[in-house]
Amino acid sequence: MKIAIIDLGTNTFNLLIVELHPDNCYTPLFQNKISVKLGEGGITNNHIGQEPFERGLQALADHLVEIKKYKCEKIMAFATSAMREASNGKEFVQQAKEKLNIDIQVISGDKEAELIYYGVRKAVDMDEQAKSLIIDIGGGSTEFIIATKNEIFWKQSFLLGAARLLEIFKPSDPITVEEVDSINSYLQKELQPLFEAVKKYPVVELIGSSGSFDSLAEMIAHKYFTPDIFEGKTDFEFHIPHCLEIYEILIKSTKQERLNMKGLVRMRVDMMVISAILVHFVVQNFAIEKMRLSTFSLKEGVLYELMNA
Repeated sequence: MKIAIIDLGTNTFNLLIVELHPDNCYTPLFQNKISVKLGEGGITNNHIGQEPFERGLQALADHLVEIKKYKCEKIMAFATSAMREASNGKEFVQQAKEKLNIDIQVISGDKEAELIYYGVRKAVDMDEQAKSLIIDIGGGSTEFIIATKNEIFWKQSFLLGAARLLEIFKPSDPITVEEVDSINSYLQKELQPLFEAVKKYPVVELIGSSGSFDSLAEMIAHKYFTPDIFEGKTDFEFHIPHCLEIYEILIKSTKQERLNMKGLVRMRVDMMVISAILVHFVVQNFAIEKMRLSTFSLKEGVLYELMNA
């Protein structure tokens, strides 16, 4: 049985097509992501603008071409922050059904965090005792999960996505020291529940899920290693000093300079500085000494849940 899973994120609509086997295994057949930037111009007003709205529908139509090509018998589509916060989110869901016959399930931040955990656990060999802090930086929201290999101890979705923060702060090009300080102060205030959770459940590492962490890993690979170090891998261990060096490069960079940076895809050029500030904030405030990448996230979490239903 071939199934298609679509993750309708705020920045990108991601497609995963797999073939399920009777032995509870699967074979990946196709993956693609399309930049939609649903939050452009309206995320702080909780509204999807007309152009992003149309981009989103077109992205679904493009994904549908591949889905039909692979003759998928089932489509599972999940929408996250931008769709659940937007006043016209229901209208988008309705049009996707009417025009493309795609049923979209808008999930809560809590459910999103849970699915991310399932995906990460599939990609990374987590410890059975020591707790990890999993972070998934989206465009509209960022999910934080404290967990071991077998259990979630705490999870929360915060309206601290990179696109949302970019819209709130509208930083200069390049970003100024004062603007970085303002963002850090905002994070300090908004993430108080996370500080309390880490006090209660101390963590030994950070695991970054997909998205911005993919870009960070790619940039590190180009600068310090070779781009092929990820081939066939679902995880990667960061060297913290490398992360700090990339952070310094990013916050001093102009948009034009970022457009020319190896490993940084165009769709993340605008938001990567904000993502870097958020990661740096967590590393510094929670004395993180070990940091890993999971290339799996929500889509693979949906697949895990489907196969273990």
